[in-house]
Amino acid sequence: MIGQTAKAVTGHPSEPSAACRQRVDDDARPRQYGMAASAAVAVLLVVAIGGAGADVGVAPFSAGKTGGVPAEPWHPTKLPKVPRETRYLLVDDAGTTVLRAQADASMSGLSHSLRIDPKAKPIIEWRWKVSGVLAKSAFGTKAGDDFAARVYVLFDYDTAKLPFGTRMKLRLARSMYGEAVPTAGLCYVWDSTAPVGTVAWSAYTDRLRMIVVTSGAAQAGQWVSVRRNVADDFRAAFGEDAPAISGVAIATDTDNTGETVTAWYGDIGFPGQAMTWKNTGPPLP
Repeated sequence: MIGQTAKAVTGHPSEPSAACRQRVDDDARPRQYGMAASAAVAVLLVVAIGGAGADVGVAPFSAGKTGGVPAEPWHPTKLPKVPRETRYLLVDDAGTTVLRAQADASMSGLSHSLRIDPKAKPIIEWRWKVSGVLAKSAFGTKAGDDFAARVYVLFDYDTAKLPFGTRMKLRLARSMYGEAVPTAGLCYVWDSTAPVGTVAWSAYTDRLRMIVVTSGAAQAGQWVSVRRNVADDFRAAFGEDAPAISGVAIATDTDNTGETVTAWYGDIGFPGQAMTWKNTGPPLP
């Protein structure tokens, strides 16, 4: 990773062992593809599926200009019914440009379309830092569906494999948001209390698997590096091999809990990815 070396590494390239892994809600029937307002569903609804060409990697924040926002292919993810948006800004941290997210009873994110073959490049790496954790966050619940930091990986899943009811809800979503609505995703979170390795379906849809990769306030204010095998995580969640990766996204949200938190995101990448983007970012007005 670029910049300051993290003091801790959380997450592993493979599924956590049964001894350290806890599941939330897995005995209950999973929820179908929901249309409710949440950070999780918002990202699923608006991240465009990448083109069918060669693999294209993630535009690095470290190549951007401080004082601005990340340029395309990063783009904002918003919910029309949430009046307050999380503020994102490229800032300097120990000589490296990183993305700062400031949430105050707010929700919005940044999404990035791409095309990655998880068979060839299954590993995703990033680093993040938070000012603190959320007192009212509750992993696996709608009321507590807020996190100081999230990183999403979204997949180009074959809709023909989905149950009829899910396909109909997806068709409705695509009529509202366009044909590029993804159909499966993983959401890696910095949770307040749930142990690292805890997994659950999103409180809003069983098309998104939530995975705790950093937990608690002990590492607040420190850069923490994360490394995951998305192919293994997808297989553990959905019981089959992962299709092409169609996008990544980040979000810091506190609209449900009404709290305030700041997060910083370093570069997100798949080792060996093509680095074709020049991410300069426009200045703020």
